[in-house]
Formats: sequence, structure tokens, C-alpha cells
Amino acid sequence: MIKNLERRIKESESDFVKASIAERFMGRAPCPDCKGARLKPEALAVKIGGEGIDKIVEMSVENARAFFKNLTLSDTEKTIARQVLKEIVSRIEFLSAVGLDYLTLDRASETLAGGEAQRIHLATQIGSGLTGVMYVLDEPSIGLHPRDNTRLLTTLRRLRDLGNTLIVVEHDEETIRSADWVIDLGPGAGVHGGKIVAEGKVPDLLKSKESATGAYLRGEGLRPPLSKNRPPKAWLKVRGARQFNLKDTDVDVPLGTFTCVTGVSGSGKSTLVHEIIYKYLAKNLNGAKDEPGRVRSITGTENLDKIILVDQTPIGRTPRSNPATYTGLWGPVRELFSMLPASKARGYKPGRFSFNVKGGRCENCEGDGMLQISMQFLPDVYVQCDECKGQRFNEETLAVRYKGKSIAEVLAMNVSEARVFLSAYPKMVRVLKTLEDVGLGYVALGQSATTLSGGEAQRVKLATELSRRGTGRTLYVLDEPTTGLHFADVAKLLEVLHRLTDQGNTVLVIEHNVDVMRSADWLLDLGPEGGDKGGNLVAAGRPADIVKNKASHTGRYLDLPASVPA
Repeated sequence: MIKNLERRIKESESDFVKASIAERFMGRAPCPDCKGARLKPEALAVKIGGEGIDKIVEMSVENARAFFKNLTLSDTEKTIARQVLKEIVSRIEFLSAVGLDYLTLDRASETLAGGEAQRIHLATQIGSGLTGVMYVLDEPSIGLHPRDNTRLLTTLRRLRDLGNTLIVVEHDEETIRSADWVIDLGPGAGVHGGKIVAEGKVPDLLKSKESATGAYLRGEGLRPPLSKNRPPKAWLKVRGARQFNLKDTDVDVPLGTFTCVTGVSGSGKSTLVHEIIYKYLAKNLNGAKDEPGRVRSITGTENLDKIILVDQTPIGRTPRSNPATYTGLWGPVRELFSMLPASKARGYKPGRFSFNVKGGRCENCEGDGMLQISMQFLPDVYVQCDECKGQRFNEETLAVRYKGKSIAEVLAMNVSEARVFLSAYPKMVRVLKTLEDVGLGYVALGQSATTLSGGEAQRVKLATELSRRGTGRTLYVLDEPTTGLHFADVAKLLEVLHRLTDQGNTVLVIEHNVDVMRSADWLLDLGPEGGDKGGNLVAAGRPADIVKNKASHTGRYLDLPASVPA
């Protein structure tokens, strides 16, 4: 079996095949010789402050900072190490300044969240001390608790004050209000956007009547719903969670509610929700094979029939995957085209209108609409197919038209256009309306899955679940679904999540967005800090309860309106 897999990997020229084999049949295990330390015994024998290099890199940024600051050296050693120690402490300080105290120094890069990787790059730039540089940052606040976001903004101002220019793409209110200059694009998304609606200093933005951002900052426009304070139908009781930094933690998740898991970065949110709750329930309810993290017991699972993770992983790995195929909309569309008189006269079946099988697709690009060109030592590039001009189908297939449109033209429509075009078909309209409800009216039906952002992919998955007939006993897990969303889109998303909850389901969300926290029925606040100082349940209850809890960092940022019941 192993020899056969090795042969297939060596013989295959397809990166996709190699990745699929590796994902299905291969895993990682610590090296039996070095026990994961990566170095020879001779290198590990060298000690500083009683610790080898393998133990030092296992420290968190915070612990490493304390270790090097308190390092006791002889006068000779101080002379030798002075410049090196200065560099080490300085770089550790930069990592701390961007809110990464909880990360271990040996953390594998592929396990970092996008926001964490971006902040590491930012720390590197601060350390370089360069001036006259233009930095472009794309949503650096992703994954940051409001407490940590304040520290990040201090760092950005420090870069600016060195004489640099920062261009930041952001939806975070505190970041917008901290900017020296704001450029607001819109007025809508996709084909409805692309114009500068307002620009200037923050007071100029607040005066703009065309700006949706300005309306939100003024307290007007579409506002997120506040907590509905739904009573729990039952409880999912987690006892003795002790994976990673969770400290034998007990947590009660109210079922039939919209629950938000909060806490500063590195407090244990993802570990609790993904490693413990999701993997445990996926194995027991869905028959998944992944082993859950260490936990003594989880009870209350009889009140659920399935668990669904709506995450930000791509909805497909190839250009052929798109919102139409993922949501199941493409099948009915192909059925529609196969029922047209022109199709019946030519004997065309639904398969004729698939870009995954031979017959109706363009064989030059095999239905991709794009051709992949290998660049040897550079990344592959994609160019439009010169035969079908990106339409994916051959001329005979494109000759069949519904309301004057070919199937390629339907595929090129955005969701809002398609909903009007296909208004005679309630089943298709339901799927399209749900995509609109989650703020994706601007996305083309055939937009390649590889070009969708993480937030867009997550909302496609959410819309797919919403369009299905549910049982009302499902637990939905979402990880920071507001990533990449404007304030108005967050309000739309929250309406959708409340609709799921109103159907009797449980929605469990990891979030730092204050609007989401205010909208939840129940908050589970972990911490009090990140890394070794996290992993405890600091507070649990309604948003109004968390505001009163002096130990909760989250409570200080909720700032609930007076209309919310205490």
C-alpha cells in the first residue's frame, strides 16, 4: 500500500493528485531520534541559562521576553552577547507590540491565521527601522480582540511617525476613526461599486450623505440586531477540556440560542470550539474520523442530530468549482437548458451543459475557461482559453438559449441578476435569494472558487445551509464570519444567523466583532489573557451580564445601549 502510494506520487505530474494523496493517506509524527527538536545531540547540548535552544523556541513570546531579560551572565559573557541579546529582545518586543504574546517561537507558519502572519510581517518591518516606505495592509485587525486592536493601532502610528505611509484596507470602526485620511468606496458591491463615495478626514466622512460607512459611524443606516435573549432549550455540557492551553475548563453551551465565544487573542477560543466541541460532535453525530482534543466528557448531544462547520476554507480547489456548483444551483440550471426545444431537437441531456464531462464543454481548456501555463521555477499562470474565449462550452452548446441567453451568459450573471432572470423557478430563486441575504448579490454564479475570499467562501457555505430544509436540531459552528464585511453586511449576516436560530438550531460563533457580541443571546468569554495565561472561562451569560463582570476584557468594550435589558 505504502509503496504504491509512493509510486503514484513520484509518477504523477499533477500537484492536485499529489496533494490529494498526501491529505488522505499521510500524516506527521515526531522524529524518533530528536523527538521533534530537529537538531543533533551536539547542538542540543549547548545551554544558555540552563536551557537548550529546543526548549527556548518552545516558549511563548511573553515567556521568552522574560527569559532573556532575566538572563544571568558573567561579565565576559555579557560583553560577547550584548549586541545579540539586544537584537533578540528587540525582536521579541516587536512581536509583543502587535499582540502576539501568546505565540510560541517555534509555531509552524502553516498553522498561523492570516491575521497572525500579517502581524509577524508588520513586526519585522517595525524592527527594520526603515523610513519613506509605503506599507499596504489588508485587514490587519482580523482575529484581534478590541483590547489587542488598540495595541495594533499604536504600532501602526509608530510606523507612520517614522516617516512612512500606511494604506490600510479595513472595516474596523476604531481603525477608521484613527485614520488620518479615509477613502470610502461604493456605493454598493461588485458591479454596483467601484466609485469613490467620500474621502477626507473622519469629520468629512461623517458629513457625507452618500457614504454607508459615514451613516454607520453617525449611528444611522442599517443597524445590527441586538440580543433576543432566547431561553436555552437544553445544554451541551463540556467538562474537563484540557487541550493546549485549556486548563481543565468546564463550559455550558445553551442549545437553541445564538452563542458567541469571545476572548483576547490566544485565549483558547479555537481550541475549545474546533478541537473539542466540533471534533467531538462530528465524530459522534456525523461519523467523522478526526480525534477530538482532550476532554473528560461532553453531555447533551442527544439534543442534536448533526453539527456543521461553516469555515473560511475554499469551496473548491479547482477553477471549475464556483458558487453555482457548490450551492447545488447548477444542476437545476442544466436541467432547464436540457428541457428547451432546441436541446430536445438535438438530443441534448443535462450532461451536455456540464463543463466537467466531454460533449458540450470546450475541449481545448476542458471546461476551465482558462489554460494553465507552467512557468518552471515561478508560480503557474492562467490565461483565457483562446478557443472558447473563457466561456467553457463549445459553439453547439452555446447555441441553445433561454430568454436569449446561453448557459455561459447565465454563468456570468451575478446573483442578483440571476434571481430576476430565473424568477419563474422558485427552487432556484430560494437559493439565489439566500445568497443575496448573506450579502453576495454581487458575486458571479460562475466565479472561480479559487478567487473567492475566505469570508465570501464562508458565506456561500452559510447560504447553502440556509437554503436546505433543516431539522431544527443542528449546531452550526462559524469562525469569525464577519471577516471582510462592512458594517451594513454584518447587520445582514446577523439577521441570517438569527433566522437559523429562530428555526430551533444552535449557532456557535467565534468572534471579536462588538456588533456580533451585542447581538448574541449568550457569551462565553475565555481568558483572561492569551497563551499560558488563558484557557479559563472568565465569564458566561447574556451580554448585559458580561458588561458587569470586571474580570472580563470583553465586557469593557460591549457598551450596550440602554434599551438592552439588564
